[in-house]
Amino acid sequence: MYELVIWWILFCSAWSCILMGYDKRQAKRKKRRVPEKTLWLFAIMGGGIGSYLGMQVFRHKTRHTSFRIGFLLLALIDIAIILYLLGLDFTGTREIRA
Repeated sequence: MYELVIWWILFCSAWSCILMGYDKRQAKRKKRRVPEKTLWLFAIMGGGIGSYLGMQVFRHKTRHTSFRIGFLLLALIDIAIILYLLGLDFTGTREIRA
C-alpha cells in the first residue's frame, strides 16, 4: 500500500510539472491555457513536488504569492509523506521495536 501512495505522488508530480510547462508554452503563444483550478487540483492530489519544480524550472506563476507559497507547502507535505512511508524519521525520536 505504501508503494502505491509513493507511486501516486510521483505520477501526479510528473503530470503537474508537465502541466506547468505546457501552460507556460501556451501563455507565450497566447493560446488556450490550463485553468488554474486544474493546476491546483493536481498539486493538491499529490503533485505538489512537480508543481513547485515546474514553477521554478519554467519560471511560471512565480509572481503569484498563492502559487509560490501554496505549491511549496504542498511539496513539503508530499516530501514528508514519502519520507514517513519510507520509514525515515527526522524528528529526533526513535521508537524501539521489539
